[in-house]
Amino acid sequence: MIRPIGRRDFLRRGAGLTATFMSLWGGPSLAQERRPKLKKAIKYSMIRLPNGSHRDKLELAKKCGFQGVEIDSPGTPHLDELVRASKDTGVIVHGVIDSVHWHQPLSDPDEKVRAKGLEALLTALRDAQTVGAETVLLVPGVVKEGMVTFEQCWERSQAEIRKALPTAEKCGVKIAIEVVWNNFITTPEQFIEYVDSFKSPWVGAYFDCSNMIRYGVPSAEWIRKLGKRMLKFDFKGFSLKRYAAKMNPWVEIGEGDENWPEILRALAEIGYDGWATAEVQGGGEDTLRKISRQMDKVLGLAE
Repeated sequence: MIRPIGRRDFLRRGAGLTATFMSLWGGPSLAQERRPKLKKAIKYSMIRLPNGSHRDKLELAKKCGFQGVEIDSPGTPHLDELVRASKDTGVIVHGVIDSVHWHQPLSDPDEKVRAKGLEALLTALRDAQTVGAETVLLVPGVVKEGMVTFEQCWERSQAEIRKALPTAEKCGVKIAIEVVWNNFITTPEQFIEYVDSFKSPWVGAYFDCSNMIRYGVPSAEWIRKLGKRMLKFDFKGFSLKRYAAKMNPWVEIGEGDENWPEILRALAEIGYDGWATAEVQGGGEDTLRKISRQMDKVLGLAE
């Protein structure tokens, strides 16, 4: 098991990121390279349409230029109506997000809490099958000082996820492990070891291009190392300078330290063609159109 890095280590690595991110246009231009074939999506909760039906929300998403959404489960009601709305609008529910993985983590010291977390994961897998989604995004556990060690988080979450593998296979839905600020997986090597430990085609990686910048390894390097393990990715806008200054590090898409030309090269190199999902504050039509334009720009989709 690869042990976690200390705060001093990732801050030292982060100090060298600025120079890396400044080399945005090195090497051949993207116009001369193979581009990944990306489909734009948003988290369903980003569609702010009070009293709107599933059809209303998906029609708005389509109007704003999105091809897919990711829903929460447990918690999204009337899935049969959502399925019909998806078929009618052509907007695909490509993924499901486990909605309780922070509150009932699979790493919790309490066996009863872990059992509830597992049941929620099983529900999410079944809901994913219902709506035709490919993946369930899962934060596997949370390391808490004095309560849950890195090793305990690894072992407990691993044991619970293994219990869900038969259901994942039965439903034809993959469990996509996401990297977040949970003091757990903070390096590509840890991510690879954790995913590979299951020895199962039903477990893969869900990479957040923005979350992991704070740990000192550029997003493109994560992607290249993950390779075919990477099932999907999402992103926001993260400013290392603001983070270092202890300010709110989240900025507009395209205004952060994500090196998008290099990320796109890395995606092309690993043969990634699939969903690119924004994870930011949503809103109504004007906000969603703005997000769509920002995504077009960073993903190289703008004409």
